[in-house]
Amino acid sequence: EVQLQASGGGLVQAGGSLRLSCAASGFTFDEVSVGWFRQAPGKEREAVSCISSSDGTTYYADSVKGRFTISRDSAKNTLYLQMNSLKPEDTAVYYCAADRWITTKHDMGSLPPDTWEHWGQGTLVTVSS
Repeated sequence: EVQLQASGGGLVQAGGSLRLSCAASGFTFDEVSVGWFRQAPGKEREAVSCISSSDGTTYYADSVKGRFTISRDSAKNTLYLQMNSLKPEDTAVYYCAADRWITTKHDMGSLPPDTWEHWGQGTLVTVSS
């Protein structure tokens, strides 16, 4: 059974940093692509950053490029999202997700989030101005 457990959210001032973690079980990172998504109040869920199972290719939304870094630790089976230079517009509930079939950068960035097979619960990130 695939399980994803996100943590690390919190309240931070603009310009600050947070690191989100997603503990995974039931699969290994060479079996599934994994990613971070977010949903702000009144907005649709969007892909933030993803990493492919096939070759480690990464996708970043334009709004987070240069500020966020996705990584994975295979030994711990944990996915991370390092978020630096946070802005109030980064405020959202952040989710981790996994999928066996989404492997290309194009698909990671363009397919609707509900295409992804497995989801963890969200963790709230609030950035104050």
